[in-house]
Amino acid sequence: MAATGFAVGLGNIWRFPYITGENGGGAFVIVYLGCALIIGIPILLAELLMGRMGQGNPPLALGHLARENGASPMWKHAGHLNLLTAFTIQGTYCVVAGWVLWYLYKAATTGFAEMNVEVAAAQFSNVLDSISGMFVWTAVALLFTSAIIYAGVNDGIERSVRVLMPTLFLLMVALVMFNATQSGFGDAIAYLFTPDFSKIDSGTFLAAVGQAFFSIGVGMAGMLIFGSYLPQEVSISKCVLIIIVIDTCVALLAGLMIFPMVFRFGMDPSGGPGLIFQTLPVAFAQMPGGHFVAIVFFTLLSVAAVTSMVGLMEPLVAWIEDTFDLPRQKATVTVSVAIGLLGVLSVLSYNVMSNWTIAAMDLNGILDYLANQIMLPLGGLLIAIFAAWQVKKSSLREQLPLMPDTVFEIWYLLLRFLLPIAIIVILVTGLS
Repeated sequence: MAATGFAVGLGNIWRFPYITGENGGGAFVIVYLGCALIIGIPILLAELLMGRMGQGNPPLALGHLARENGASPMWKHAGHLNLLTAFTIQGTYCVVAGWVLWYLYKAATTGFAEMNVEVAAAQFSNVLDSISGMFVWTAVALLFTSAIIYAGVNDGIERSVRVLMPTLFLLMVALVMFNATQSGFGDAIAYLFTPDFSKIDSGTFLAAVGQAFFSIGVGMAGMLIFGSYLPQEVSISKCVLIIIVIDTCVALLAGLMIFPMVFRFGMDPSGGPGLIFQTLPVAFAQMPGGHFVAIVFFTLLSVAAVTSMVGLMEPLVAWIEDTFDLPRQKATVTVSVAIGLLGVLSVLSYNVMSNWTIAAMDLNGILDYLANQIMLPLGGLLIAIFAAWQVKKSSLREQLPLMPDTVFEIWYLLLRFLLPIAIIVILVTGLS
C-alpha cells in the first residue's frame, strides 16, 4: 500500500494531463500506455525484487547483491544514480505539493465561487509571483512528509493510504461522471483516445518513457526501498499488478477529469504545469456543492502528493542513516533541509530567476528534463541490466514461486534483451 501511495500521486493527476497536452494527446497516450506496460511493468518487478533480495538502501542493496553474485562492486553506483534522481525530482516536486496544499487552503477559506477562466489564470499567476507564499507552503509540504517518515512506513503511510487512496479514486470517478453530463466530454474522449500518429517523433517516446517511469515510480529509488521492506510471504508479482492497474486507471481518470474542462472553457491543452490549477477551480465553481467537493478533492490530492514525497524521501533518509550512522530523526532533518534548499531555487525559477535559461529552459525545466527524460530511463536501464545479467537466474526464480514458468521466461527475456535495447534506442534518438 505504501508503494501504491508512492506510485499514485501528482505524477498521475498533475503531470500526466499537462505532459499529454504538450505531446499531442491521443498519440502520446498510446505510446505512454505501451511504455508503461512493456517497459514499466518488467522494470518495476525487477526493482521491487532487487530491493527485497538486497535488503537495504539502494546502493547497499545493489552492492550486497553484486557481492553475492560475483559482480563488480561498481553496480552500487546504480543505486546512487537512483538516489540522485529522487533528490532532483523532490526539489521541484515539493514546490508543486506546496501548490496543492495552498489550493486546499484556498478551497477551505475562500472557495472558488464565481471563478472563471480568466480569474483562475490570474490566481495561479499570483501564486507563482508570491515568493513568500510558495516558500511557506513548500515548507509545510516538507514538514508533513518529514512527520510521516518519523512515524515509519507502516504507521505513517499504510494507515492513511488504505482509506484515502480509494476515496480519491471514487471522487475522481465522480468528477469524470460530472464531466460526462457537460459539454466538452466528447472532445476530450476524441483528444485522448483518437491518436494522430503524425505528432509522434523520437521526443514523444522519450517523454512517454519518462512519464511512465515517473508515474509508476521506477528509477528513483523508492520501489527499491519499499521492496526491501516487503515481507517474504507477499507476492511481488501481485504487488506489481495492483500498482500498475491503479496507477494507469488514475492517470486516465485524470485525463478525463481535466481535458473536458479544458475544451469546455476554450483553454489550451498544452497549458503546462499549471493546467489542473487553472481548470479545477472553474469546474468546482460551477458544480452543485462545489465548495465541499473542492475541499475534499484537494485534501485527497494533498495526501497523494505527500505520500509520493515520502516515497522519494524515504530512500534518501535510509541512505543517510546507513552511510553516516545517524539516527532516523537527524537523517530526516538533514534530507529535508537539503531538499528545501533545492526547493528554494525551484521557487525562484518561477519568478525572479525565470529569465535565467539554458537552451530555452529555466531551472525547473532543466531539472525536469534531466531527471525525467535522462536519469529515470538510465536508472531503469541499469536496474534491468543488473537484474538480468548480474543476478543468478535461479535466485530470481526462487523469489517468484507463484509466477508461471512461461510468464517468468517472458519477463526474463524482456529484461535481458528487448528492454535494454529499447531504452537505449529511445534515449539516443530522443536526445539527438
